[in-house]
Amino acid sequence: MMGFNLKKIGPGLLFAGAAIGVSHLVQSTRAGADFGFGLIWALLLVNIFKYPFFQYGPRYAMATGETLLDGYNKLGKGVLILYFILTCATMFTIQTAVTIVTAGLASSIFGNFISIEVWTIIILIICFLILIIGKYSFLDKLMTCIVITLTISTILAVCFALNATQQSISLKQLAPNAIEFGFLIAFMGWMPAPLDISIWHSLWALEKKKTETTFSVKSSLFDFNVGYLATTILGLGFLALGALVMFQSGANFSEKAGEFSDQLISMYTLSLGDWSYIIIGIAAFTTMFSTTLTTLDASPRAMEKTTSLLFGKRSQLDYLVWIIILTIGTILIFFFLKSEMGLLIKVATVLSFLTAPFYAIINYRLISSKHTPKEWRPSLKLHTLSWLGISFLIGFGIWYLSIL
Repeated sequence: MMGFNLKKIGPGLLFAGAAIGVSHLVQSTRAGADFGFGLIWALLLVNIFKYPFFQYGPRYAMATGETLLDGYNKLGKGVLILYFILTCATMFTIQTAVTIVTAGLASSIFGNFISIEVWTIIILIICFLILIIGKYSFLDKLMTCIVITLTISTILAVCFALNATQQSISLKQLAPNAIEFGFLIAFMGWMPAPLDISIWHSLWALEKKKTETTFSVKSSLFDFNVGYLATTILGLGFLALGALVMFQSGANFSEKAGEFSDQLISMYTLSLGDWSYIIIGIAAFTTMFSTTLTTLDASPRAMEKTTSLLFGKRSQLDYLVWIIILTIGTILIFFFLKSEMGLLIKVATVLSFLTAPFYAIINYRLISSKHTPKEWRPSLKLHTLSWLGISFLIGFGIWYLSIL
């Protein structure tokens, strides 16, 4: 049995940092606030059924020494072109959705003496400098601290909420009343994360290999499982906080970033006490800052690789250029839709759910193909879980489209 070694941890926590964001802080909290513990089944199901497709990212990367994007290219240029189109269509919306929530929290916690627009620019500049100056190795170490801080503060908040409310969870609370199907799809779209993060994970795994030569397939899978378990536990934690503190309170969340952040933190402090402000504030801000940072790193990293494979080394746009493009695009969208946080999040999360079957099928095809060494192809259990997961994602997607 593999012992715990901090050096073996890295990409899995980057995955957790990217995953634990809007899906947890906004969607999970809102699920708990609106439906109590009634959507635990959805959270657990989507985490189980998405598991193999996320895992295939580091599995393929470490087994072959290539990213998933190299694998997509081997399956055919058409697959890579479709990925390029989907990413161009979604990455600006995703980055804006996570940054607008981060800016709202910064305004609530550090003071609204400057506008959310200015906070947005400040946060993007800080993230930009961290990535350009510190590069991957610094990001790796920073994310370890952030995820540990986030985990401890969230667990403490849940424990205090349980003590303060003294609720017992009944079977009735686990059976939701009428659920808005659109919210359910949006909730599952980014729970625990969009499936294209599997591509980011394959890139991070190979970066880790450059600095940690003993990082192998087995250690990368261990690392992934640690990160994935953290995202699941924290998803349950934020849902529990929403259920324990906000359920049946009669309050409605604002669609504006600043007001939403104020409501989120004030509801917790009113219920748990003013002393809890710092714990809730740290949990909330580190959640969103880690997501903003990792998404700003990963999309440009993936697009650099994609343009290199599609157009050749001479025609590719490098990492720095893609970060600048993404930063400018995010700022433009933010200023255009700054009051529409709810709309941005809904669009981004629904798009992620509807595109999930594409990533699930392609990842499964690749890991089961001749391009993956035989010893690292899925076991019968993973094959079965993959088939069930693909059926689940396609089924819910068709159902959603049929009722639009």
